[in-house]
Amino acid sequence: MAYTNTSGVSPEHQNVDWKEKWDDEFLKWICGFANGQGGRLEIGRNNDGVVVSLPNFKKLLDDLPNKIKSTMGILPAVNLCYEDEKEYIVIEVLPHPNAISYHGRYYLRMGSTNQELTGNALDEFLLRKYGKTWDSAPIIHVSADDLDLVAFRYFRKKSLARGRLTQEDLGISDAQLLETLKLVDGDYLKRAAILTFHEDPEKWVTGAYIKIGYFKTDDDLVFQDEVHGSLILMPDKVVDLLYDKYFKGLIHYEGLQRVEKYPVHPEAMREAVLNAIVHKDYSTGNPIQIRVYDDKVTIYNAGALPVGWSLDELLTFHTSEPRNPAIASTFFRSGLTEAWGRGIEKIVNSNTDAGKPKPQFEIIGNGLRITFATEGESTKNITANIRVNKTQKKILEMMLENPNVTAEMLSAEIGITERNIRTNIKKLRDAGLIDREGEDKNGYWMVKEGLSR
Repeated sequence: MAYTNTSGVSPEHQNVDWKEKWDDEFLKWICGFANGQGGRLEIGRNNDGVVVSLPNFKKLLDDLPNKIKSTMGILPAVNLCYEDEKEYIVIEVLPHPNAISYHGRYYLRMGSTNQELTGNALDEFLLRKYGKTWDSAPIIHVSADDLDLVAFRYFRKKSLARGRLTQEDLGISDAQLLETLKLVDGDYLKRAAILTFHEDPEKWVTGAYIKIGYFKTDDDLVFQDEVHGSLILMPDKVVDLLYDKYFKGLIHYEGLQRVEKYPVHPEAMREAVLNAIVHKDYSTGNPIQIRVYDDKVTIYNAGALPVGWSLDELLTFHTSEPRNPAIASTFFRSGLTEAWGRGIEKIVNSNTDAGKPKPQFEIIGNGLRITFATEGESTKNITANIRVNKTQKKILEMMLENPNVTAEMLSAEIGITERNIRTNIKKLRDAGLIDREGEDKNGYWMVKEGLSR
C-alpha cells in the first residue's frame, strides 16, 4: 500500500475510469482492465473529475486487495492519494497475459465501456490469450489433395508476378507450399488453408461466401447473387460480377475513345472486398454483404475492430493487426494485399484520387460498413447517351432495373405485343447495346454500352 500526492487530473479514457464511491460491481471493471491494456480505477472522483473524498477510505484500503485477490487471483496496486486535502483511492491494474475471470465471467475494457465477453467474442479472446487464433485451428479428415488446384495455380501466378515468392519457392508440391505458408498444424490443415484453397469451404465454415444484391430501397431487393468458393479466387469473381452486371456505368464515346465512368473506382472496390475477406469474423456464420443502390454501394463485414481500437484509430495511421493472421499472411504472400495496415488508406485514396467522394466507415453492431456514395450517378442514366426510340429506351431502363426481366413482363409494362418487344430487343442486340448472359430460362440481360452518335 503506497501513499502518494497527485497534481493535475488525467481525463477519463480507455485506461482511466472515475467512480464517486466504491461498489463491488466495479470488480468487473478491474477484470476488464486486466484483460485489456491495463488501466487505472479512481475511487472518490466524480464524473466531472472532482475529488469528493472517501470517508471510508481506511476500510477500503484493507478490503479491496483481499476482494480482488479472492475473486480474480490478481494483485493490482491499491494506493491512497490526495488532492485538495481530500482522499481518494487509485487502483492500478496491469494488463495480464492470461485470461482473468470474475466469478467465472470474462470482462474486457473496450473504449470507455466495460463489456462482458460471451459467445464468439469470448472464444476468440481466449484463443488469442493462449497464442491461438480462430483461423489457425486444425481441421481433421482434409488433406492438400482435397484442395482446389485452380486456387493453387492462381496463388502461384499472383505471388510470382508481385515478387512475394520466387520460382524456386513455388516449384514445390501443394502440400509443401501449405507448410511454407504455415497453414499446417502437425498432421492437420488449419482452417485458413481450407478457407483459402478449398473449392467449397462452407462444408466446414458456414457463411464463408459473399452476397450481392441490387436494391431500389433498403427493403426492396430487385435481384441478387452469391459468390462461393475458395477465398483466394473470390476477389476477382466479386469485382468482375459487380462491374459486368451491377455497375453499368455511364459509357459513351468521345471521338474514337470509349469513356467509362463507374460509381466506384475499381481499385477502391477491390481493396474493400479484400479487406472484408481478410478481416471477417468467420465464426459468426454470416456472409459478407454488398448492397448496390442507384446512389450508393455498401459493404458490410461481420467482425469487431481489434481490442482497444476505435473507428478514429482505424481511419488514421495504424499497424496491421489482422483478425485472421494465417489468412492475412497467405493473401500477403500472394501479392493481393499489403502487410502494413494500409488497406483502409488504399480504399480511400483510390477513390478520391479518381475524383470520387471519400468513402464513409461506420461501426454497425459487431461489424464494419463501408459506404461509397456514387454522386448521383444512377445506373438508370446510362440511356442518356443512347440514340434509341422511346420503346427501346424503356426496354433498356427496365433491363437495368431488373436484368431478369422477360419479354412478357416488358410487354405488359410498355403496352405493346411480345412480338414487337422481341423485334426491338433484336435491334438493340444487333447494335451491340445489350447482350444475354446464360440460358434463356435462367440467364439475365446485360446493358453493355451507350453510344453517342
